[in-house]
Amino acid sequence: MNEFYKFLAEYEALIYILLAIGALFAFRWLWRSWQEWQVAVYRLEKEFSTRRLGQSAAISALILAFFCFEFFMVSFFIPGLPAEVFLVTPTVDFISTPTGTLSAAMMTQFAALPTRAEGPNALGCTPKQVEITSPKPGEEVKGTIDLIGTVNIPDFGFYKYEVAPAGSDVWATISADRKIKVDESLGRWDTTALTPGDYQIRLVVTDNQGAALPACVIPIRVVPNQ
Repeated sequence: MNEFYKFLAEYEALIYILLAIGALFAFRWLWRSWQEWQVAVYRLEKEFSTRRLGQSAAISALILAFFCFEFFMVSFFIPGLPAEVFLVTPTVDFISTPTGTLSAAMMTQFAALPTRAEGPNALGCTPKQVEITSPKPGEEVKGTIDLIGTVNIPDFGFYKYEVAPAGSDVWATISADRKIKVDESLGRWDTTALTPGDYQIRLVVTDNQGAALPACVIPIRVVPNQ
């Protein structure tokens, strides 16, 4: 099933093109069948044209159903799947559109955890390979922000960025992507759902063999959005 999801996402454009071509022929057939049915006079001619009209209508409806199915899967269902779903072969194909939001359950869990300040130092980051350049360690953030950084390693698979209260090991995945980034946006993060306090952001990069590199962790402070 995971391979099926990957196929729908990877070949989205090709699937739409094929469906459009199929729809062109199907609707043309449907229109001609409708015209034949309207002008049919004799009983056998009417039965034949009715059968053709039904067949063309069924094919047209089937193509339309396939189009709706593909649109729903790639626009709503597949982007919500976890990264592990796509890590099934040595070649990773992680499908996720970065949104920068956390679940309500994780927000409740975070609210129950104490937050404490850490020194404003980045840990585990590798310049020009795995690093977060914005926000800076110890920087105050609010509202929706862009995470800027670099994810550029040999045999790259995918990356994800996570958040946890300072000093805690309870990490929540904000979002992820499978594109190499060089000092550009890794994704957006909406901080408004978090209780103001000290947190840490973790950038985790996984190669196409499924091995995760040491995470890049930076401390930040979330302040009220006023």
